[in-house]
Amino acid sequence: MYKNILRSFLLLVIFTIILGFLYPLLITGISKIIFPYRSSGSLIKYEGKIVGSELIGQNFTGEQYFHPRPSAAGKDGYDPLSSGGSNYAPANEDFISAVKERISNLRKDNNLEDNIKIPSDAVTSSGSGLDPDISVGNAILQADRIAKKRNIPVAEINDLIQQNTAKRMLGFLGEPKVNVLKLNLLLDNLY
Repeated sequence: MYKNILRSFLLLVIFTIILGFLYPLLITGISKIIFPYRSSGSLIKYEGKIVGSELIGQNFTGEQYFHPRPSAAGKDGYDPLSSGGSNYAPANEDFISAVKERISNLRKDNNLEDNIKIPSDAVTSSGSGLDPDISVGNAILQADRIAKKRNIPVAEINDLIQQNTAKRMLGFLGEPKVNVLKLNLLLDNLY
């Protein structure tokens, strides 16, 4: 019986070393070589400093910036340690009230008339509350405000949106989207 216990213990130690240490180190090393940008968290640098990740949304509130999707992550939103949605059902009165308020604020902030359709991502948060991207329609709605604030033609803003639009994955999955952090850094760089 002691032989079986000893063998079992040795197998446990051997497999712990192989599967718990060696295999993860090997895979991490391979990913660092093959995908260095992605394996480091897709970090974005600006003027030599890390300003964020391409994968995690940040809050931009200035009139000269594209605004991200609303966030329900954490008490004040955009908290990467409290990732998550509001968990409100579409028929929930608090949810409906929040969306109506966001629509009103969006129309006021961007001088939008009542007949202009608002993309859903402009007034609802994502499941994680940290979506780094907005729809092209959402970006275009904000272009006029940004152009006025930066004193540049709106056509230039629309060109930047088109040039920085990520297409559908594999040509048919998802919707075209724009990364808010990248676009705002580009605006700061150019203007």
